Amino acid sequence: MANTAQSKKRARQGERRAAVNKARRSRIRTFLRKVEEALASGQQGAAAQALREAQPELMRGVTKGVLHKNTASRKMSRLAARVKALGA
Repeated sequence: MANTAQSKKRARQGERRAAVNKARRSRIRTFLRKVEEALASGQQGAAAQALREAQPELMRGVTKGVLHKNTASRKMSRLAARVKALGA
């Protein structure tokens, strides 16, 4: 349990940051889910469009510290490969 004023403040700040990060992570997952649904439907055009919309969200998650850079890059790479394979 936090005892000092500073530790109480840090606990409050941590709770706020956790809420923001949770919302941001949820938003990223929503964009990724849209790509997955477009892939499942077999529509390459829709999947490519969803991927273009998801990329900035993923990278924003990196800059805000929600995701690691390599994690976001790996997700983008794998999704892009699946979208490309759908067209072939």
